Amino acid sequence: MAKIHQTFVCQSCGAVYNRWRGRCEACDGWNTIQEETAGGPGQSGPAATRPSRARGRIFPLEGLTGEAKEAPRTASGIGELDRVTGGGFVRGSVILLGGDPGIGKSTLLMQAAAAMAQQGAGVAYISGEEAVGQVRLRAERLGLAQATVQLAAQTNVEDIVETLSQGKPPALAVIDSIQTMWTETVESAPGTVTQVRSSAQALIRFAKTTGTAVILVGHVTKDGQIAGPRVVEHMVDAVASFEGDQGHHFRILRAVKNRFGPTDEIGVFEMTDAGLAEVPNPSALFLAGRDQQAAGTAVFAGMEGTRPLLVEIQALVAPSSLGMPRRAVVGWDPNRLSMVLAVLEAHAGIRLGAHDVYLNVAGGLRVVEPAADLAVAAALVSSLSGAVLPAETVYFGEIGLSGAIRPVAQAGARLKEAQKLGFAKALIPQGRGEGEKVLSVETLRHIADLVAGIGAGSARRGGRGRAQAREMEDEY
Repeated sequence: MAKIHQTFVCQSCGAVYNRWRGRCEACDGWNTIQEETAGGPGQSGPAATRPSRARGRIFPLEGLTGEAKEAPRTASGIGELDRVTGGGFVRGSVILLGGDPGIGKSTLLMQAAAAMAQQGAGVAYISGEEAVGQVRLRAERLGLAQATVQLAAQTNVEDIVETLSQGKPPALAVIDSIQTMWTETVESAPGTVTQVRSSAQALIRFAKTTGTAVILVGHVTKDGQIAGPRVVEHMVDAVASFEGDQGHHFRILRAVKNRFGPTDEIGVFEMTDAGLAEVPNPSALFLAGRDQQAAGTAVFAGMEGTRPLLVEIQALVAPSSLGMPRRAVVGWDPNRLSMVLAVLEAHAGIRLGAHDVYLNVAGGLRVVEPAADLAVAAALVSSLSGAVLPAETVYFGEIGLSGAIRPVAQAGARLKEAQKLGFAKALIPQGRGEGEKVLSVETLRHIADLVAGIGAGSARRGGRGRAQAREMEDEY
């Protein structure tokens, strides 16, 4: 009889200890270590029940030369989802989809499953969190009750694999969610690190042997990370994040890892009464309803993967009564904002040390590229001086610590998107690449050029910030 070994595993990072302790030394998490039981000498999972072999078998090795074929894909029927996955689901691939509770993960996957079923593909939807009746109610609410999707409410991985292996395997299997699955090879509660890792390993093995594309839904922690061991993200073929603000009606599907496609693509959806609707032109959606006569707003021409995207950057600079002024950021990197503020003060004479600064990316989008530096700086200067920026102008460029404005990639695509939406001018750095002649371009070399230009433009237009504009213009 195999000896039972007690181990203590951190539920945040997967570190293993031989006794319980209050704090994990690997990730500094408190009260994250739980006791788990494994059979055999330090083994768990299938390895604990397999007889050991003295020698392995010899297998052939191949060279790099040879015929390489494109991985066969199955289109989901949802264009934005296919964009993120690289053109559809690859046979035998495993995708891990994470997102906040209530953001729409189950709704998106139900729509994708129904769309594939309507194309004649076999689809199975396995729910570990809801009963079959609850899944049917969601399908009826979305108008998808007639789709030939096979439903089941099951959490035992061995039963799921055995059921899906009978007959012709489905083209797509949705597991909602991996944290509710459990395997008989591990004696621990569902949701623990060992159970999540072992369950994911069994489902990945099923996908590779049968050619079924498997989507694993993952819970997220309060920090926004997918719950469970980090090794699961390394085991799967793709990791996608479904993002969005509950106060806004759009959602962003972002690829974090993808072995069969790009990792910087996004898909944009709008939450409606009938489910998630694709947004073919997200730039027009993010710019809808903007106040063109308000100071402190600038339009940023960004890139998300291969897709140009125009968003509004909003800034509010107000005098502070606090000893340490506030710096609040939504949708951008707070450290990046601190750097832009320091550069403005050191190289442009814009003193914001006694002001509260609030920055927001309109629409709930999260901007990660440094090309937004120039638009953020323009919005900050506009809010401080009261000068209204031209409504037909877009901004993009990276700001260095020396105050120099550095060029960014894919300037031509950004400018073409701006021209398509009716913009007439762009303020961009020098060395911008090809395709820049699609609209009027003004190049900037230093952050001081931007500040002086805003001051001169406001003085010519006679805006409400004329006094501040004259002061900035006199300084430069």
